[in-house]
Amino acid sequence: MYENLDLMRTSAALARHAGAQQAVVAGNIANADTPGFRARSLPAFAAELARAAPLRQTRPGHVSIGPSGSATAVQTNAEPSPDGNSVSIEREMLASVEAQREHSRALSIWRHTMSVIRTSLGR
Repeated sequence: MYENLDLMRTSAALARHAGAQQAVVAGNIANADTPGFRARSLPAFAAELARAAPLRQTRPGHVSIGPSGSATAVQTNAEPSPDGNSVSIEREMLASVEAQREHSRALSIWRHTMSVIRTSLGR
């Protein structure tokens, strides 16, 4: 029953994305001293969500679709060190914190949705 609610599916997808981002960050940090290793990153969840399920405009003025409303993932290429490694520990720490925040946000949405459902059922 709960899997059919769009909000529940979206929050679950956000939690999965946060876990995948944390795994990518862990791999980058593990290879911080590997010569020639190029840091990896995932696109932002908003960009992935927009690509997977684009917004539909059902009537004029309903949804602003265009360059101002589109989500883009900014990817910066780091300057590699002399051995060719492009991992920046500081950037990876920030990405790890952002993944943790994303996961906490997903759990908060999930909990709130469950409390609304319970309230509506009178429990």
